[in-house]
Amino acid sequence: MTQSSTETAMPTGPVPTMFEAIVRQRAVTATYNKGTVVMAPHILYTRHGEIYVDAITVERDGKPPREEKLGTFKLDGLGQPTLTETPFRPSALFEPEAEKYVDVTLMAVERG
Repeated sequence: MTQSSTETAMPTGPVPTMFEAIVRQRAVTATYNKGTVVMAPHILYTRHGEIYVDAITVERDGKPPREEKLGTFKLDGLGQPTLTETPFRPSALFEPEAEKYVDVTLMAVERG
């Protein structure tokens, strides 16, 4: 069974959603700790066989955070991650060369 170019199925699920969000620098909405979070994912990496995303929280339960910080989220702990059209700029807080990312990075934002 072959697919024509107009019927090409896009991958779905948390990992492809995060890959696309990082490449396109678009925010993602998800449920986390029974609340709604809007995040700007900066890097996807592995630790102890699990996938994690470090992201700037843009909004939690409809409110912006008191201060900008880069948080670590276990990908399995994010419910229904959904790509938005809201763009973000890479944060100065993100250090792609940090030791915790060495040899485990799956994808990271490009700094301009």
